Amino acid sequence: MKVHIALLASTISAFAALQTVAAQETSKIGATPPEGASDLETVKKGMALYTHHCSHCHGFRMISAGSAAFDLRTFPHDQKPRFVQSVTYGKNNRMPAWGDLLTTEEIDLLWAYIKTGGG
Repeated sequence: MKVHIALLASTISAFAALQTVAAQETSKIGATPPEGASDLETVKKGMALYTHHCSHCHGFRMISAGSAAFDLRTFPHDQKPRFVQSVTYGKNNRMPAWGDLLTTEEIDLLWAYIKTGGG
């Protein structure tokens, strides 16, 4: 029982730390939006969505902690349809489908952030 409580406390502590890092990272977005993003606010919204939905597997600022998840920093900027397809329907039984949870607008916001390469 003590092990379960310690594990739960450790998990809660780690989640709180991740939330703090996510808030700090959200505030670090540069002043210049990437080409194709309409403005800084679009990228910030995309980063917030990424932090909430994607960072668990793809890492904060797209820097993975050694998981098998795709390195999104290398995603080709000319392949938005491929990105939308993967996010909407999932990929290779490893990435879950997000099409029922994210709107088209939210996926577009994610794309704006992905194009920054996490910077």
